[in-house]
Amino acid sequence: MPNQVTNYQCPNCSGPLHFDSQSQRLKCDYCGSEFTNEEALAYFKEQNEEAVSVGAENIEENIETLQWSEEEKQHMRAWSCPSCGAQLICDEHTAATSCPYCGNPTIVPAQFSGALKPDYVIPFKLDKKAAIKKLNSFYQGKPLLPSAFSKTNHIEEIKGVYVPFWLYDGTADAHMEFRGTRVHSHISGRDQVTVTDHYKIIRQGEVAFQYVPADASSKMPDEFMDSIEPFNYKEMVPFELSYLPGYLADKYDVTAEQDADRAETRMKNTTASSIRASVNGFASVTTEREHIHIVGEKIHYAFFPVWMLSTRWNGKSYLFAMNGQTGKMVGDLPVDYGKFFLYFIVITVVLMAVLYFVLLGGII
Repeated sequence: MPNQVTNYQCPNCSGPLHFDSQSQRLKCDYCGSEFTNEEALAYFKEQNEEAVSVGAENIEENIETLQWSEEEKQHMRAWSCPSCGAQLICDEHTAATSCPYCGNPTIVPAQFSGALKPDYVIPFKLDKKAAIKKLNSFYQGKPLLPSAFSKTNHIEEIKGVYVPFWLYDGTADAHMEFRGTRVHSHISGRDQVTVTDHYKIIRQGEVAFQYVPADASSKMPDEFMDSIEPFNYKEMVPFELSYLPGYLADKYDVTAEQDADRAETRMKNTTASSIRASVNGFASVTTEREHIHIVGEKIHYAFFPVWMLSTRWNGKSYLFAMNGQTGKMVGDLPVDYGKFFLYFIVITVVLMAVLYFVLLGGII
């Protein structure tokens, strides 16, 4: 039976290949051989094309051999590992994974065929060791973090994931009106006169946007993906399958139309902030009218590198995400409420002491 997936194995020793973030090449886990993207594309070209041509041909046959519910049959896939023959159970969006039995990186080329192929990819620049080091640094300088958390908790899972993103180009056509005031005083006889002048301020203009991102995976917390931005688009390159071995990847399961509102909201907020920043020289400024129309242009599909780390402490799981290009990290941390109340009491006592001496000085 033709293979629907491709295992990336070393041409020299058949060991697993992974994309090495340091050398930006495919590297063998066993013999250490390295291959450029061009060499890998040429070597695996025939296997990838065969897998794409097979497509979903045998999905129904594979599923029928498993005792799945009707809902599971709709959303799950079963592939046969070309190396060891084991059955790989994945969801319908899985595009890159690894065989849990032989460990070989496994790509599903059909998930990237035709319109499903991403336009761009930002390759991983930081490896697993860097992610763990960044997590330990992330713990530092957090005064309310329980002391035992960073000492006793262990990383439960760490995985490098290429997260699908939609990148939106567009132009914001804006018309905004503000009410501004200027205050000045002068002496008239024995009186001080304060005059407040009121101004109507009108601003109109266009703001052009390129590559406004919105993650296209429902599995990824949006707030985490937003927080680890920005990505450096100067290092974005045309997508090729050779960047995926050794990492996980899912194709998008949130469409560009579904994500469009998020992108438009970001464009509008940025436009409003930029125009508001141009109104200066006033004592106060309030927005009275705001009309911003977004003209959508091109939409790009891209894969961005993210390290996902999870740890467990006191029976609760904590999730962290790190930008696999820049190292920026966000995540959930527990709070030591004993420390919290101690800090609260100390700050309250200090403020009361300061207030006491201020009042005492006023009485004297």
